[in-house]
Amino acid sequence: MTEPTQLRRRPRAWSRLSAQILLANLAGLLVLLAGVLVLDQMREGLIEARIANLRSQAELIAGVIEEAATYGEPSPMLDIPRARSVMSGLFLSDEAARVRLFDARGALIADSAILLDKVRVDPLAPVPQPQSLRERLEASMARIIDMVSNAPPFKRRIGEYTRTTQEEVSLALLGEAVAGERLGRNGQQLVSVSVPVQRVVAVLGVVMVESGDVDAIIAAERRALVPFILVAVLVTILSSALLTVFIARPIRKLAHAAEHIRRGGPHRAMPDLSGRHDEIGDLSQAFEAMTATLYDRLGAIESFAADVAHEIKNPLTSIQSAVETLPAVQSPAQRAKLHKILQNDVQRLNRLITDISTSSRLDVDLARTRAEPVELPLMMKNIVGSYDQKSSGSRIPVTLDIAQDTPEIIYGAENALARVFQNLIDNARTFSPKGAKVHVRIEPVLFDTADKPDTVRILVDDEGPGIPASSLESIFKRFYTDRPAGEHFGSHSGLGLAIARQICTAHKGRIWVENRTASDENAPVKTGARFVVELPVDMRS
Repeated sequence: MTEPTQLRRRPRAWSRLSAQILLANLAGLLVLLAGVLVLDQMREGLIEARIANLRSQAELIAGVIEEAATYGEPSPMLDIPRARSVMSGLFLSDEAARVRLFDARGALIADSAILLDKVRVDPLAPVPQPQSLRERLEASMARIIDMVSNAPPFKRRIGEYTRTTQEEVSLALLGEAVAGERLGRNGQQLVSVSVPVQRVVAVLGVVMVESGDVDAIIAAERRALVPFILVAVLVTILSSALLTVFIARPIRKLAHAAEHIRRGGPHRAMPDLSGRHDEIGDLSQAFEAMTATLYDRLGAIESFAADVAHEIKNPLTSIQSAVETLPAVQSPAQRAKLHKILQNDVQRLNRLITDISTSSRLDVDLARTRAEPVELPLMMKNIVGSYDQKSSGSRIPVTLDIAQDTPEIIYGAENALARVFQNLIDNARTFSPKGAKVHVRIEPVLFDTADKPDTVRILVDDEGPGIPASSLESIFKRFYTDRPAGEHFGSHSGLGLAIARQICTAHKGRIWVENRTASDENAPVKTGARFVVELPVDMRS
């Protein structure tokens, strides 16, 4: 038989669940990494702090120049040579800062980079040294961070910096300090503060202090995060590997075992994961129980089919023999006898087929039926009363006795339970001699530690010959028949008691048979067989 295409699966070295575990773990890490790269709060905070520092320096320098390099009343003037001299004597603790002085017309007067003879020096690349694994990982991660941070949309565009140096100086000449950001010639970000040099209210020049180390500071902060990101990546990978080993692989083993069973392979135990004491261990136990139940059910079906074939074959063989013999028989008495045999065999087949159909559907019907409240005493009264109505003056009367404290309500399937007691009463009447009676008793089962009964017991007694000790268990097997003398052949299929046990088991109860003796207490019938049914009051618990 060709297998459905959608069920064909090839084993994967890397399962989809493992990939989902890894992606789920990496998702949070990627969000964290993107947040570090995109977060402008750190950048803005650094810029604001740098501007505040540059402003204090610019105001200090402007104050010194105002005191030392301005003169004249009431029209003050800026002494340019003196201002240059003051600029040359400045000591800046901030080596990254550059100070420039502009006159009232915006012309450059002095530049600290020129006055202090600052020469840009590009150091030679260091001699390559062997790097450890950690150093190589950190270097690689730093390059990745720099590459990502300098790529759109993370890098700030040049168009965002629209104010030039001259524009900033022009604004400062109006008498207010001005701060701004712009890009230098080499594309680095510059932060500057321009403070006017004033004497009284006259603006005589502008001191501009700028710094280009913001990008370097931000890059250093990002590189400081590299070890933490590496640790997070390693933890994520390790976590994904552990989850794969402890979750994905066991589930894959269970799936392969289930696939083996689906393909009809020989029975093999599911992977034993019960020692895990978690949901996967529970799943393993559930799979094992389901598999055992499945194979038990398959074995039961196979055995049932063999028993059915055997039981049906007997009347069919008899019918075939009678049909073949009938044309050759001339005697009316012999022909009537053959017709009687045919009629009995047909009746037996009909009874067999009916009971076989009932038995085969019973498990499914019970599984679909919900437990509902059943008024047990009332149901038994109706069942016992039906025998008096069906056969008034019957040779085998049925009596009912209900003990005190018997629960009024039990939970179960009423129709199925009624079938059990009807089968037991019919069986008892069949084996009871003429003039005898069948007695039914209902009584509670109360344990010492219980306040109220949780089990109810139903006894069905007859006055028949009893049951051989070797058959006390066999009578509940399918197609077991032990017909009493004079009973019509084929009137019993041998499934009645098997169906009764099947229903009791489905209700979490039990059924058995025992032989009574004259010494049994409280027994209205002193000899015969006694069928005992015990059912829980509430099978849902």
